[in-house]
Amino acid sequence: MIINTPAPMETSTIKADLAVIGAGMTGMAAALFAVNRKISTALVGQHSAMNFASGIMDLMGVHPAGQQWDDPWKAIDQVRYDLPDHPFAKVENTLIKESLEEVSNFLEGKLPYRRSMGTNVTLVTSVGTPKKTYMVPKTMWNGVKALEKKAPTLILDFTGMKLFSARQIASSLEKIWPGLRSKTIDFPKSELLEELHPEHVARVLDLSANRVALARRIKPLVKDVEYIGFPALLGMYKSVETVAELETLLGRPIFEIPTPPVSVPGIRLQEAMINGLGINKIFYSLSTMATKVTRTDGKEFITTIKGNNGNQTIVSKAVLLATGRFLGKGLVAGRRGICEPLMNLFVTQPESRDGWHRTSLFDPKGHPVNRAGIQTDSAFRPLTSSGEPVLDGLYVAGSILAGSDWMRMKCGSGVAIATALAAVKAIETAGTEK
Repeated sequence: MIINTPAPMETSTIKADLAVIGAGMTGMAAALFAVNRKISTALVGQHSAMNFASGIMDLMGVHPAGQQWDDPWKAIDQVRYDLPDHPFAKVENTLIKESLEEVSNFLEGKLPYRRSMGTNVTLVTSVGTPKKTYMVPKTMWNGVKALEKKAPTLILDFTGMKLFSARQIASSLEKIWPGLRSKTIDFPKSELLEELHPEHVARVLDLSANRVALARRIKPLVKDVEYIGFPALLGMYKSVETVAELETLLGRPIFEIPTPPVSVPGIRLQEAMINGLGINKIFYSLSTMATKVTRTDGKEFITTIKGNNGNQTIVSKAVLLATGRFLGKGLVAGRRGICEPLMNLFVTQPESRDGWHRTSLFDPKGHPVNRAGIQTDSAFRPLTSSGEPVLDGLYVAGSILAGSDWMRMKCGSGVAIATALAAVKAIETAGTEK
């Protein structure tokens, strides 16, 4: 369960060094980096922000169109050369590595991740396509090894589960992975349910007795396989323990495969981050929306948020905007163009709506609208239309930044985490200079 740490009931104001607005990957990483540097931080954003996240962490996978990279660092170097307005052009590889290491170290005792140092790895997606990524939850790591070896593997799904088909995965991969087969089984005590929800199954499997019951149904199916793959719902709060016990019961290494939203690995990641940060007295988490940000004459920021008993405010020395793009409402599209709704920041974008999209929906070059966003200086301070910083103390990071077609380029988590650290370091430097 996520721990909320709001202000004491006797006051409606929180005072902090930094207000981070947005509780997705960028916002959570920024809060982690800030707290690690003794910067008191209030994180504002809906805790459902990660329900759409797969839980895997891409660094850089595709550039230019259609070219996939085993070495993400060479890919990033090429991106800097070809796309000087990309967020990675503002950060060095040493900082990117530092940011990923800091996140990985924080998660190790809570929700461990695995990677192949210096290279991308390949795993199987829910639609049966191989995908390059950089870091994956430990519970998915055996899937990387099984695909690499093309080992005899059984993919399972459950009756009543929507949007995940073991049969489709096996069929899609049969040419490159002939040792793959599939099976649909009934989840214990779910026979009367019309639909099986991943979050419910995950919580059920946090209990050992339910793992034992599931293993009994699977055991007769695994005689001729080396690995067993499951949809990513093997435990909500005890995923590592769930996988370990099922491996013992079944006598085979097992792995999870990312699912479409609602994503259990995304929920796990958000809860691990926020609960891990919640033990710090200088961290506040508020699962609500910011409605307004203003600047006082004393150069403090006042962030207004929706509270249970009326509005609350956060008074901070700095603000980091990590509100995401259209889905997170960090950007809003209208008839007259794209706007940033919270502070009305200048948005770099095509001159008219006619320039948002190319003729073909699947154009390998992507669509210009996906590179729209907030332009910043090297310290990740947002710029006006004339190229000047908007306000001292105001910073922007993550997918809201201009120049990053992150879905097509497979660099979402890398941009989120690296730019969050770059912005926090700039905030730290600015604080020491005052």
